[in-house]
Amino acid sequence: MSFLQEAAILLAAAIIAVTLFNKLGFGSVLGYLMAGVVIGPWALGLITGVDKILHFAELGVVLLLFLIGLELQPSRLWVLRRSIFGMGLVQVLATAIVLTGVAWLLGLPVTSALVVGLGLSLSSTAFVLQLLAEKKQLNTLHGRSAFAILLFQDLAVIPMLALLPLLGASGMEVGDEEVTQKVLTGVFAIVVLVVGGHYLLRPVFRLVAASGSHEIFSATSLLLVIGSTLLMEAAGLSMALGAFVAGVLLADSEYRHGIEANIEPYKGLLLGLFFIAVGMSVNIGLLSSQPGVIVALVAGLLAIKFSVLYVLGRVFQLPARCARNLAFVLPQGGEFAFVLFTMATAYQILDQALVDTLLLVVSLSMAATPLLFLCNEKLLRPWLDGQQQPAFDRIDDPGTPVIIAGFGRVGQIVGRLLRLRNIPFTALEISSSQVDFVRKFGGKIYYGDASRIDLLRAAHVEQARILVLAVDDVQASLKIAETVKSHFPKVEIYARARNRHHAHMLMDLGVKVFVRETYFSSLRLAEQVLCSFGLDKAEVAATIEKFNAHDEKTLIKQNAIHHDETKLIQSVKDAAEELQDLFESDIDSQKDELVPSSESKQ
Repeated sequence: MSFLQEAAILLAAAIIAVTLFNKLGFGSVLGYLMAGVVIGPWALGLITGVDKILHFAELGVVLLLFLIGLELQPSRLWVLRRSIFGMGLVQVLATAIVLTGVAWLLGLPVTSALVVGLGLSLSSTAFVLQLLAEKKQLNTLHGRSAFAILLFQDLAVIPMLALLPLLGASGMEVGDEEVTQKVLTGVFAIVVLVVGGHYLLRPVFRLVAASGSHEIFSATSLLLVIGSTLLMEAAGLSMALGAFVAGVLLADSEYRHGIEANIEPYKGLLLGLFFIAVGMSVNIGLLSSQPGVIVALVAGLLAIKFSVLYVLGRVFQLPARCARNLAFVLPQGGEFAFVLFTMATAYQILDQALVDTLLLVVSLSMAATPLLFLCNEKLLRPWLDGQQQPAFDRIDDPGTPVIIAGFGRVGQIVGRLLRLRNIPFTALEISSSQVDFVRKFGGKIYYGDASRIDLLRAAHVEQARILVLAVDDVQASLKIAETVKSHFPKVEIYARARNRHHAHMLMDLGVKVFVRETYFSSLRLAEQVLCSFGLDKAEVAATIEKFNAHDEKTLIKQNAIHHDETKLIQSVKDAAEELQDLFESDIDSQKDELVPSSESKQ
């Protein structure tokens, strides 16, 4: 089969599988895996050269680590040092010790069990980071912890690979000088990359950018990634580590966004190809011949790593919810296990039959990760997090003239200004984490749902003049407004509206005072932009005021028809033309004032 035919099959399988799995809510990673299984040698057999594809597709993992490095400024990386060398180190050691003990109990020699334990202690950087990125969880507490652990694992691969010759059949022939030489070579390669990159990368990209050739800029970006990985590979280190270091070196540069835009398409395609290759490498024949053994090994691996990770998260003082999320993210085997176990056969530490079984277990554990992730997201997290919510606070304070429902960004600003004028208020917030955060800074706030009548009565809402509705969630905001209007009609509602549609729905409920949350900041920003063009400040202020008056009038007028999309669209078009005509007529009148009349000429 020709290269083009294989490429067509890979692309078609990826498009069909990923589209289907995304539509079903399983995510793209599982789609790529299943595509690989179907077209691989153990199913339809459309493509058989798995090893070559897998080796080439590892460049996708390398590009992923490079882009992550671009997002991590050295200052932010320094902040993560405790997580990397604390949590990451403990995770690798604890997991390796437990898995080594289990492998030894299952009958493996000590050296073989140690290599198995070390290899299975590693998790999949590609799988985990892709899943977290898809779910926008990389910046969460468990996402940052997972990243720190994965980064340490990439570092840990270096001594693990250096350990293999010492454990193998030829280990006695390897002297201290050779081991020292390998360590020094690795350190030297990292120093060369860091120092050379620091002094050379920016001048090189400045020179290339000056040429004005987009293609050459893309080629330079790719050469940087490939060159750094080749340097690390030549030193016997992790290729992904070299790409990550190169990315970090450019994280503060002015070319970061341009490089990221050039690398991103290649990363996406090659990472998808990597997942497909992993799916193709799953030995379905071995699974069919020993289903009970394989399933037990996969389940055991996932259970052991899950348990270690959860305990680790709690030891490092992560909340129970974050520790659970971390354990669901990292229980699988990793792609570096393929490298470690394959090299272990060359040193006669592991036999080929055992390696085939281990690689199948690692592949299946990787395939199970999106399903476990989905199970946690859809089933366990809503149920467990709901069970863990504390009871609402008891409100014993006397009534206040103002009640603030929602004490986030908007509610806190209102509260601070009220406090400056010595106007007492009662703040209610439904997010327990937000309540804890505000209380850390000495703020007085009650945990409770402002849509509940009993809680509003406990807060003496009937004695309040005003309820400030500063809730971010649109549906929750409408529910609170409806409750207050129905049961406490004398209380005035001053509401935060998320957008025009939210404003219209508040108006339907009888709320007369509301502020669209980004509206006035947008007007202020537009004012600054207009002034930057040298326009007179008074003229700009008049423009802003005229725009605001017209928009407020249009918003009120459109409230009567906002449920009819056709009429609303036509109204928006008419309002835009009306506003344009209004400004043009003002300009024309100004010109007339500047041109002398015929009588004045005489």
